[in-house]
Amino acid sequence: MALGSAKVQQRFDNPREILGDRLRVGSIYRLLADHGHAMFPDDYFADCYTESLKGRPTIPARVMATVMVLQAFEGLSDREACDRLEVDLRWQAATGVDTGAEAFHPTALVGQRNRLRASSRPRRLFEDTKVVATETGAMKGRARVLDSTPIFDAVATEDTVTQLRASIRKLLSALDQVGSPLAATVRTALVRDDDYATPGKPPCDWDDRAAREALVDALVRDALSALDVLDGQEIPATATSAVELLALVAGQDTEQGDDGVFRIVRKVAKDRVISTVDPEARHGHKSRNRHFDGYKAHLSIDPDSELIDEVVATPANTPDRDAASGLLAPLAEKEDKPEVLGDSAYADGATRDTLEAQGFSVTAKCPPVRNATGLFTKDRFSVDLETGTVTCPAGQRVSINPTRDGGGRASFKVHCRTCPLRRACTKSRSGRTISVHPHEAVLQRARAEQKEPGWAERYRADRPIVERKIAHFVKRPWGGRRARTRGKERVATDLDTRAGAINWARLAALGLRLDWNGWVIAGA
Repeated sequence: MALGSAKVQQRFDNPREILGDRLRVGSIYRLLADHGHAMFPDDYFADCYTESLKGRPTIPARVMATVMVLQAFEGLSDREACDRLEVDLRWQAATGVDTGAEAFHPTALVGQRNRLRASSRPRRLFEDTKVVATETGAMKGRARVLDSTPIFDAVATEDTVTQLRASIRKLLSALDQVGSPLAATVRTALVRDDDYATPGKPPCDWDDRAAREALVDALVRDALSALDVLDGQEIPATATSAVELLALVAGQDTEQGDDGVFRIVRKVAKDRVISTVDPEARHGHKSRNRHFDGYKAHLSIDPDSELIDEVVATPANTPDRDAASGLLAPLAEKEDKPEVLGDSAYADGATRDTLEAQGFSVTAKCPPVRNATGLFTKDRFSVDLETGTVTCPAGQRVSINPTRDGGGRASFKVHCRTCPLRRACTKSRSGRTISVHPHEAVLQRARAEQKEPGWAERYRADRPIVERKIAHFVKRPWGGRRARTRGKERVATDLDTRAGAINWARLAALGLRLDWNGWVIAGA
């Protein structure tokens, strides 16, 4: 079966001709209608089917790619996207089909995304927009603005009891699917009166504390018994992840007391799994009072063109600074590296030092120096790294004692006893101690630059761009603010497609067109 090809000559019922100028100039629909054949040629997905001729679709690449892009642009489900192709003239014009064309089955989109992830160019729907932006000169190299936004997961957060039972059930199901004899052995080791065949929380008198504790203890013991049985055994590859999940869930929220009973502990594990349905989702927070579950989308924006230069998906508990290197990776090999702008999440010394070592200049707002006691803050002390000393507001100078982390500590204990400024400086009996950061020199330079004339104006000129672009990115719930799928890789595929759609829409607004010399921006 041959790969499908787009129609070169259409009949008189061409949606593009029917709509005419009603297909607005500068819209993504007009861009796709006029130049979709060049954006997504017939061989656009050919490499996804090189292993076998069997199963090659007759859906033209232009139709499939356009539907994927418009689906992400409008935030639709697979079924809604296919319905839109059948009834919306704009979609029909964009895909190059005739009016009255029948849509393909929604599962074709699922299969295409899976093949795309397994291909050598899984991010092409996004990366190709950067190629065009670079070719036209739309994307500049002056600066990149970094930020992140929450992506809410597509599953419900589970409590400890539900996770314990679901993990055991998941393991048994994985062993049953491959016909492993270990499934019967594990079931023999379980002691609870439960076949773990149905989903949901087990019955219990939840108002009875003793009954709750007995249930938790029994579930943990079943989990540990299953792990003991599997210890040293050759586990089928398809069940390995289920074993790892069970081991993680059994130990993250429970602890054995002095009486030998396992109970739920009153603390949150550092990298706690929040759902057995999506084990990669995590608890996250944007501020002290704003919490969410799922993932984060980290974006790098070109402030001049307002195009997305890079997008990275991470679990929700990943600090923004940890994603900075990934966002800037495409620019790491360039000689003329852009200025990097970000909020205080990227202002720590380690992040600055790492990026500056790669050749980037960092403009990030250092948080103000505070003292919870209301007394003298650290910036009232003069830290001299060249001489290795710290001078206090009273003029006393002490040496910095190095610490294992590369920083240091300066103690004013001997001077605080008779210091007239003691009441305004410290309440500690042992006197005031100043901690010197391992990257103190980097932070000192950053705070000095922040006080220079013009710094705030330059920061405020480019910084709001990323906030506006993030607002565009999450405007549509599905594929934008809320994940449509489970697992980081699938979420990343949706984010790439969403970023690609937004970039095409922005390029269309900038006047992108194709002439004999290639892609150009009208009026540029």
